[in-house]
Amino acid sequence: MIKLTHRVSKISPSMTLAMSARAAELKAAGEKVINFGVGEPDFNTPAHIIQAAKDAMDKGYTKYVAAAGLPALKKAVCEKLARDNNLEYKPNQIVISNGGKHAILNAVAAVVEEGGEVIIPSPYWLTYPEVVRFFGGVPVYVETTRESGFKMTAEQLEAAITPKTSMLIFNSPCNPTGAVYSEEEIKAIAAVCVKHNICVLSDEMYEKLVYDGQKHYSIAEVSPEMKELTILVNGVSKSYAMTGWRLGYLAAPENVAKAIGSCQSHATSNVNTITQYASVAALEGDQTPMQEMVAAFTARRAKMMEILDGYKAIGIDYVKPEGAFYLMLIVDKFYGKKHGEKLIHGSMDFAMELLAGEKVAATPGVCFGDDSCIRLSYALSMEEMIEGLERIKAFCLSLN
Repeated sequence: MIKLTHRVSKISPSMTLAMSARAAELKAAGEKVINFGVGEPDFNTPAHIIQAAKDAMDKGYTKYVAAAGLPALKKAVCEKLARDNNLEYKPNQIVISNGGKHAILNAVAAVVEEGGEVIIPSPYWLTYPEVVRFFGGVPVYVETTRESGFKMTAEQLEAAITPKTSMLIFNSPCNPTGAVYSEEEIKAIAAVCVKHNICVLSDEMYEKLVYDGQKHYSIAEVSPEMKELTILVNGVSKSYAMTGWRLGYLAAPENVAKAIGSCQSHATSNVNTITQYASVAALEGDQTPMQEMVAAFTARRAKMMEILDGYKAIGIDYVKPEGAFYLMLIVDKFYGKKHGEKLIHGSMDFAMELLAGEKVAATPGVCFGDDSCIRLSYALSMEEMIEGLERIKAFCLSLN
């Protein structure tokens, strides 16, 4: 038998696999499953982006390019960061990666030593702690509250810092909570990071998906000192409905970007060349399709909250999301009740029984560090969303 390394043995399997498999079985059997677990826009990639990929192939742009990215795309990323975020970067500070996950993995690999502590506000995207553990780091969770809108305070961050702290992973807008930190909140957090010389991995993948007049503000904007401590991660997946194209990017100080580019040259070499040409068109081209997508998410979010406000009397509650396309539904008042003969102990039981009873798929909050919730995505049609919420209500009323 092949002996596995300690490194890979520490990685936990996805807790959602069993539920995903069961949902697939129900669909295959002809059941109408409404899926609130979707983590990608339910829109096709805009036509002009698809056309740019076709044009690239027709022109023979099908060869290797530089491992850290196509020069035209790195230039487009620099222009985007200047235009949208008031941040000046040079192309040699940009690394194009195989999706946001790859960019995050690259950043952690470059900064976190064995035993280094990485502060992660909770609830968190489930990949963060697994990547940290893969490189021998130690996740340190900062528990947020419903009252704070699931946002970490500067005081909480200060209390979590130790001599072993290597990095803060900061995500705004946040998956899974939809939390968006204000400029004032981010400046307070940045002051702590500068004081203690803490590197920040700033995941800004959902940057374009903010609501109610909120403005995305990057922690790298705070000051030149904070920018030098920031590895900014973004991509085209969520903003341009390009999840399957697999392209993310990071912006970092020159020495960090150079080291990451060297590492990537051995790990994967360049991102799919065709995808890179398509991404140039995404960043530089017509932004109307993206704006229309945001408008659709805005309408769904409003409708979801309107419906859920009517469910509070039966014990269903939620924390208002300000960004992304997720909502954390608080369901712990139903723990200790039964669905048939099945006792519901936590969010995994709740989600599995919801799927079994009402054919509704949702993501258990325990996956994100908060067992009191399930995560609902509104990246599905308005009609399906409304029907799915009605099924959730029926399920909750059926528990005894």
